[in-house]
Amino acid sequence: MPEPSRQRDLRLDFFRGVALIFIFIDHIPYNVLSYFTLQNVVMFDAAEVFIFISGFTAALVYGRRLVAKGAIYATAQVWRRAWQLYVAHVFLFVLFIAEVSYTAATFHNPMYTEEMRIAAFLDEPYVAIVKALTLEFQPTFLDILPTYIVMLLIFPAVLLAMRRHWLLVFVPSLLLYLAVQALGLAVSAYPPGRVWYFNPLAWQFLFIAGAVLADRAMHAGGFARLPRIIYPLALTIFAASVAIRVTWTLHGFWEWLPPLFQKELWPADKNNLSPIRLVPFCAFVVLVAIHVRADAHFLVSAWARPLVRCGQQSLEIFCLGILLSALGHFALSEYGYGIANQLVVNAIGILVMILTAWLIDWYKVMDRAPAVRPAIAERARDRKAAE
Repeated sequence: MPEPSRQRDLRLDFFRGVALIFIFIDHIPYNVLSYFTLQNVVMFDAAEVFIFISGFTAALVYGRRLVAKGAIYATAQVWRRAWQLYVAHVFLFVLFIAEVSYTAATFHNPMYTEEMRIAAFLDEPYVAIVKALTLEFQPTFLDILPTYIVMLLIFPAVLLAMRRHWLLVFVPSLLLYLAVQALGLAVSAYPPGRVWYFNPLAWQFLFIAGAVLADRAMHAGGFARLPRIIYPLALTIFAASVAIRVTWTLHGFWEWLPPLFQKELWPADKNNLSPIRLVPFCAFVVLVAIHVRADAHFLVSAWARPLVRCGQQSLEIFCLGILLSALGHFALSEYGYGIANQLVVNAIGILVMILTAWLIDWYKVMDRAPAVRPAIAERARDRKAAE
């Protein structure tokens, strides 16, 4: 089997960067900018984009490792990445606990510990820390990385099965997803009585779907072989999703405007990735794949470059965004939710994320660049000797 092209698909970086910015915005309660993110425009939000692209990218990167260097090396690479995510999650957990605890103590507001779901840690830290290390204790905002880590732990088996046939992966994943919808299967968390917010038994389907699509794109032409009916169907579903969701958002401003089908469709369960969320997202993927080409000019434009950089440094920017969104929430809670304050908090947070991504990108470029100073110095010495 020939190794696929290694050219980077900037669409993945761009949309992942957009998702990271949206996650930061959406995590600040009552944020005026959240009315312009996915969650108030369509039936899904940035979490679906993040998980799907993670699965797609994993298949591209580790699929090439599998082809080039075999199953053992590919498995080691996948689990190495899972370990990196685990370390990042633990590090983020410590910083998040410190941030929330310090803020609650400084402003004498114990409600912050309840709101951010760290009260259990303060009540019995010796238990909570162990539960955090086993990914069972998930404070507010710290619930998506554990699901991603679990997906990577099982991903070597997914890669090997896809090499035989993609249906060996897709069908079991779909059946498990349907079982969650029908039976309400969940994974218990800490404190007792809680479950994982991003139920890995359900969200695995979106991750696997992204991986399968990447595999098909590399080896079977991707969307080139889709039946013609798929495009108009996807367009209709997505347009209907936008129309319905926008009426819900507008109803919050003008009660006289009826929210279309809200009684029938709400709530669209995010924990278990409700089909009400999944189907419009799949339609969105089809439309993006067809209309946004990998060589689209806007992907290399000056305005898109900061978003692409954020997407390329996704782990660091995600962790930073979590801490910044909590800090922004605390600042607005203490100093007022006025529009000016909100815009300042959003601008500072987004700017810090973009500058951090630029700094990491610059460092990596410099680290990869060949050392030229010794050669220059040597030529200067040669010129002096000639003189």
